[in-house]
Formats: sequence, structure tokens, C-alpha cells
Amino acid sequence: MINRIVLLVVDGLGVGPLPDAGDYGDGQANTLVHVADAVNGVHLPTLEALGLGHVAPIKGVRAMAQPNGCFGRSAFTSTGNDSVTGLWELSGVPSHSHRARYSSGVPAEVVAGLELSFGRKVIGGRVASLRSMVRDHGAEHLSSGAPLLWTDGQRTCHLATHDTVMPIAQLSQRCRDARKLLLGTTAPDRITAHAFTGAAGAFRIGMGRKDLVSEPPSDSVFDVLNRSGQIVMGVGKVSDLVGGRGLTRAFPCGSATAAFDEAIGVFKNTPRGFLCAGLDLMPDEPSEAAAALEDFDRRLPALLELVRPGDMIMITGDHGRDVTRPEKTPTREYVPLLVTGPRLAYGVNLGTRPTAADVGQTIVEALRAERMPYGDSFFEALRPG
Repeated sequence: MINRIVLLVVDGLGVGPLPDAGDYGDGQANTLVHVADAVNGVHLPTLEALGLGHVAPIKGVRAMAQPNGCFGRSAFTSTGNDSVTGLWELSGVPSHSHRARYSSGVPAEVVAGLELSFGRKVIGGRVASLRSMVRDHGAEHLSSGAPLLWTDGQRTCHLATHDTVMPIAQLSQRCRDARKLLLGTTAPDRITAHAFTGAAGAFRIGMGRKDLVSEPPSDSVFDVLNRSGQIVMGVGKVSDLVGGRGLTRAFPCGSATAAFDEAIGVFKNTPRGFLCAGLDLMPDEPSEAAAALEDFDRRLPALLELVRPGDMIMITGDHGRDVTRPEKTPTREYVPLLVTGPRLAYGVNLGTRPTAADVGQTIVEALRAERMPYGDSFFEALRPG
């Protein structure tokens, strides 16, 4: 019997292009393989032991003969390749929006609406990453006070301000006001506020984030488990991405390290239920991404040592983010699926799951909640033979 489940969702953990990746310009994307190749191999012994080497040919990661977990990979049927659509589908709510993406930058009418809401001009509007915008325009922002604006190519507007220009709480409120103002066919699905600190030439990023997203259009795994009386916890940006709905309690965190440490603390003190943690692990440079993955791998045993009979640990991603490409933006990829627990089977190949909604369906079955409309559970494959 399963009593507790931890789902670690690693942002950008891709393992190769989906069949329709070419439609997104991502036909050659392969995050983990390319990052490992760029640094001549990565050292991930914990993930290796769980079966990661069976999921993709990642340099430095062996395919273990006797993995300590079950392994496979998940596809996404949702349109899009960002954290919103990824987490929604993982939680049993595929999204099939046919509205145009911001593949050429933030539309002019959206820029105008943001400037009206903020009462000042913005800098940027192109497809970019947080780090590149801060690096290229941080000094200009400090002198002018104009917020930095960019998109990841999806229907997302990212805005960033230095904490001395506009603290994250004020920026978040301005973004919230803007989201109410921006309507119509070009309106963003998500507005994300970021903070950065430090002096020009030595800016520090990742010191704060707030995602303003509409709620999922139907019941997610969080709603279903909450109705069944389970304790449902969200760590990191999870609460923002589902509008806080269905969570017993949320724990926002400013970094992947803080989110992982918080997840361990919550797990220790939660006797039953479901804990979902979102971990932003992928910096812009391949060497830094490899180092972040290796640090995550070193930290994983601290969580695994806490498991007891009745626990299940699941590790996956929400999309790819092949940082060996110039854009440094999310990519349309499969994601690994690793599952382990004291009373679960070891070494089972879960294959390629046609939809990440299979993860949500497996979670509700394992915790004896009502079946969801989407996805097929693989819980039976996890039972020891």
C-alpha cells in the first residue's frame, strides 16, 4: 500500500525531441545528451542507479544491469513546451490551445499594454532568457528604471527588475494588474516576475520569482487528491502554476537548492499524501547546467534515505531546455521517468508513455483516489512480481 508520494519535476530535463519537435524549431534538441557531450560526460551516480542510463545515451551515465528503480520516458500531447503545459499534463490536464505562440517576440499590442499598466517603458520584448536579458540590459535598466521584458517563445511574458528599482512584491503586483488588463487573442497565458540583485557586471539572478497563471481548465491530480482527504503539498513554483488550487499548503522557494531542501523538510513532517516539488536546475551555460545536475544528484540520497515502506519517489521533467542552443529557451522533448520505493519493483522498463498524464493517473491510483479522465496508470507495473 502506498501512503506517501514525492514527485520531483526538474525544469528542462529533456531526453530527446518529440515527433513534432520540428514544428517548434526543436527538431535537434536533446538536453541531457547535449549537455553531457559538451562537458565530456556527467557524473550522476544516484540517477544512474535509478535507471537513467536506460532512458537515453548520456555520456558518463551507465545503463545499470540491476537498477534500483523503474525507468522510462514520457511524451507530451499538450501544445506548447513550457512549465505550465508540462506540469498541467503531468497532473492529468493536457492543454490543447491553438493560439499563436510568441515565437518572434512579445506582440506589439502586448508590449503597449504592459507599458500602460506599468506606467513606464519596458526594455526588450525578444525571445531570450533571464540571464541574457540581465547581462545585456541590466545596466540600462538600473539607469532608466525600465523593466526588462522577454518571452521564451511561448505565450509567456517574463519581466525582471533589480530589487533597488522595484522589489519583487511590487513587481508581482504590477504583473498581476497587467494580467487583468491584457485581454484578447494576443494576451499572454502567463506573466512571470523575476528579481535580480547586485552591481553591474556582477548581477545575481534567481533571487525571487512569481508566476501568474490561470487555473487549469479541469480538475488536476491536486484537486482529486484533496477531495479524497489526502495532504497535498506544493514546493517551489508548483502553486503558482496551478493557481494554488487543490493544495493543502504551498512552499514558494527562490532557488532549486532551497526548493529541494524545503521538499526534504516537508517530507519528513508529512505522514501521508502527495508532495510535488518544482526544481529549476538548468542555468544557461552547459558547464553550469552539468554542475547543477551533479549537485542535484549528490543531494538526492538525502531524500532517498528518508523513504520507508509505503513511500514512492518519482523524478521527471516538464519539458526540455537544451542550453547548448543559442536561444536557451524551453524545447519540445521527451522527459525521463524514474520511480523507486521500498516495496516497488526494480528494473522494470516503463517504456515510452504516450502522455505525461500517465504520471497523474498513476499517482491517484496509488493513493486510492478517483480515476482521472486522461492518462493510463502504470501502477500495476510497479508492483513487485
